[in-house]
Amino acid sequence: MLIDRKSRKNTAILSALTSMAAITALFAACSFSQPTLKNTKQLPGLETSIITGAEQTQVYLPMLVGKTVGVVANPTSMIGQTHLVDSLLNHGIKIKRVFGPEHGFRGDAEAGGAIANDFDSRTGLPIVSLYGKHYKPTPTDLAGIDIMLFDIQDVGVRCYTYISTLTYVMEVCATARIPVVVLDRPNPNGYYIDGPILEPALTSFVGLHPVPLVYGLTIGEYATMVNGEGWLSKGIKCDLHIVRLKNYNHAMRYNLPVKPSPNLPDMASVYLYPSLCLFEGTVVSVGRGTSKPFRIFGHPDMPDEGFSFKPLPIKGVSENPPWEGKLCFGKDLTSYANDLKAEGRIELKWLISSYNQLKHDEQFFNAFFGKLAGTLTLRQQVESGLTRTQISESWKKGLDEYRQTRKKYLLYPD
Repeated sequence: MLIDRKSRKNTAILSALTSMAAITALFAACSFSQPTLKNTKQLPGLETSIITGAEQTQVYLPMLVGKTVGVVANPTSMIGQTHLVDSLLNHGIKIKRVFGPEHGFRGDAEAGGAIANDFDSRTGLPIVSLYGKHYKPTPTDLAGIDIMLFDIQDVGVRCYTYISTLTYVMEVCATARIPVVVLDRPNPNGYYIDGPILEPALTSFVGLHPVPLVYGLTIGEYATMVNGEGWLSKGIKCDLHIVRLKNYNHAMRYNLPVKPSPNLPDMASVYLYPSLCLFEGTVVSVGRGTSKPFRIFGHPDMPDEGFSFKPLPIKGVSENPPWEGKLCFGKDLTSYANDLKAEGRIELKWLISSYNQLKHDEQFFNAFFGKLAGTLTLRQQVESGLTRTQISESWKKGLDEYRQTRKKYLLYPD
């Protein structure tokens, strides 16, 4: 249903455009496509398409033959039109259990919604939820597993919880001496680094490590950094294997072939997410319960400047959206997605302007904001009236130090 609504919206927008260049840009920003490259810097000799880790079955199938396998996967775990789990079964690989992250194995659970253990209706395989009663596999969950395969599409933002799931899987597998194989995938926001560095006191499931909000690594590179920096419990090391991407560098723009989660339904939302995710720690809606999550924002008390929306429950996507049934006034940021795609930065002006419009509400920020931002300083800076430039400048020292750490774990050129 999300794709149908998006298509109708795109058609309406496209008919209003007069420039063929604008049509092309908006299409690229607002829809998923086959995994082709949108490059700003093409390295000599590279082909025109990325080959993901999952597609390189000749590399990892030999590791799995004769072993009992655990798989951490979700709807993004695709090899062309075939799901990784189905592909493994077709190759005769013995799968013991499948582990599902936030949103579930089939991706039909809303953000933050607890998910129970179950059996997959398509394959009959037992599904262990890593976003229900526990976030880490238990010893019972790991019983009988010889090797763990991890294949999930990340979007490169610290508060997006798939990297936390990866960390916990690595940690418990390291303790149980179970090797972990990560099938790498491109990071659609992997061409830049921005935002505050997480402060240790604010460690949570939406931020486990001292990295910026946008960290510029693929999920395979991130796993390597977690291992190399000793960020697993007690500095334990995971027996980690990365099936690397082919034909990829960090300057590339990658259009996702599958939406990474229910509330990131198109590329515009993926590019806007790093700037709008902070609103989840405020009273402002980011469009959950509409056809444009993370492309719009608003609040009932914002001034009416010509754009409004009314959040309503959407099963499996946003069943209890903020400001449900209330008319919210705000902005549609779809047209800004290409600017952020080109510039590669977090845009703070929308957070600052929203605070200035609603600061009479003493609850504008909630306790979750500090965990999302990874620092209490950002809230203080906004409340003190600092400009977006002043705030961004305050991140420079931490980002420079992080870049030096990041260099050690790059598997692909910048």
